[in-house]
Formats: sequence, structure tokens, C-alpha cells
Amino acid sequence: MIEPEKLWQLNGGQRRRKLALTFGALERDIAGIAETGHEYSFKNLPRPEYTRRVVQLLLKDPELPPEAKKELEDLLSAPTFDERRICNCARNHLLAIIGSFPAEWDLVIAPHKKQDSLISRSISSTEASSQSTQSPGNSIEERAFFPGLYVYAEDIRSPFNLGSIFRTAEAFGAEKLYLSPFCTAPEHPRAVRSAMGCDKILPWERDSLDNIIAKLPEDTAVFSLETGGTDISEFVFPKKGLVIIGSEELGVSPEALSKSSLGCVTIPMKGIKASLNVGVAFGILMQAWTYSLKKQ
Repeated sequence: MIEPEKLWQLNGGQRRRKLALTFGALERDIAGIAETGHEYSFKNLPRPEYTRRVVQLLLKDPELPPEAKKELEDLLSAPTFDERRICNCARNHLLAIIGSFPAEWDLVIAPHKKQDSLISRSISSTEASSQSTQSPGNSIEERAFFPGLYVYAEDIRSPFNLGSIFRTAEAFGAEKLYLSPFCTAPEHPRAVRSAMGCDKILPWERDSLDNIIAKLPEDTAVFSLETGGTDISEFVFPKKGLVIIGSEELGVSPEALSKSSLGCVTIPMKGIKASLNVGVAFGILMQAWTYSLKKQ
């Protein structure tokens, strides 16, 4: 982050872009998910005061619409200073002036605790097992998951989609995520950002489908998320299984479909396009699968 006085010394367009980045970095810092190297670090200036100063700089921008200016002034004068909300509003007003839109991977949605190295161990439970994560403060936190719930992402090309898949798989309690050899890298900045730290929590491995199936327990069923299969409301989800989700353009490959011993599950749609983003479709599937496991 840059000192407020130095921000004003920049020219109009450059200052606006830098301010937008600054507000985004502040949002992540406030939420506790600051990117490494972008944490708030001005020791002699409390972060809320820094936030106030950069908002006041934005209020001097002649291109800021009156209604946007009033919103920011109201937030500044509110009895309780909502630091995160004012940063979000300021950033989006800036992007509107610049003529840009927030990329999906830039959205700050919810605060998440930072996690370090994953320590895997099974804990008996009627519903799910758990994995332990050690935090920087040496406290152990348990990650609950459904034993035997595996996901295979085949040739996902979009870093944003892959990060979203990590986040959804972790949220719904997948035990492990497998990636095909041609999946985009989880280390890609956009994948890291949309994963929201889940790439550091959820165990994952890159390998061919044949090798993965060979390593899984014999009672692990394999099925695919694809069109032309059994309606998701009628599909009998396995207690232990590997679901295959295919690439954005081509879906699940014929080779992978041939290895789906349990067949395909399909999400019915009525729209003209009848098309869902792979991350959205995967979220619908995971909700249905884990709901069926909880009922069992």
C-alpha cells in the first residue's frame, strides 16, 4: 500500500487505478485474507484512519458522481465506521469511473482464517471425518469431510473455475480433489484468489484417471456430471465415490465416461441455452450428494 499523500501526487488515471487496487487490498486485509506482501503495514497510522484518508482523496475526484459522493460521505460520518463496506463502495465507484468492472476473482466474499500445512488424520464420526490444520499460532483446527468423497477435475482450463472448484469441494466436505494432467495450475494467481485459501486446506493430487481409480478403495463408485444422464433428483448417490467433472468446452471425455461405472448424473434445465458454468454445476451436484449422505 502507498501513503495517502503520495497517492495524490499521481496523475488522474494512474491515481484512480492505484486507489482501486488499494481499496481492494484493504478489503482483503480487513477480512483477514490479505495476500502475502500486501498486508497493512503502516505502524504509525491505524488502518481505519488510513482508510478514511484514502476515501477523502477519492471524494476530491471531479469525476465522482454526486450520489456516489453522498454515499461515501454518509459512510464516513456514520456512528459506526464500517471499514470494509466503505472500501467496497469506494472501489466499485472508482471502477465505474475508470470504465472497468470487477473481475470475478477479485471479489472479496467472506473472511477465512489462514491455514498452514495440512495434517491429515481420520477421526471417527457418525457423519464425517476430519483433517487437522495447524495455524500459525500452533492451534489445531479440524476440517470435517465425508470419507470417500472424491472429485476428479478433467482438463479445467480456467484458473477462476479451478479455484472455484477447490472452494466448493472444501466447503461441502470432499476428502480429496484430483486434477487431470492438463488441468490449469492451482498455483495460477487467479486460481489462488478464487480458491480463497482452500487450495492450502483441501488435499489434492495431479494424476491420470486410470492411476487414480487404481489407487482408490475397491468399493469406490465412479460417476460423471454430464448431460444425458439420470436426473439429479433421481440419481442414487454412492456413500463412497469419485465424481468426474469435465472441461468447460467439451465436458467429460468419452474415455472418462467409459470408466463411470455408476453412469452420469444430469442437472435438468429449461432455459434456451440450457448451460451452466462448470463451477456452478459442480456446486449443485455437491449439495445434492452431501444432502443424500446426511440423510443416510
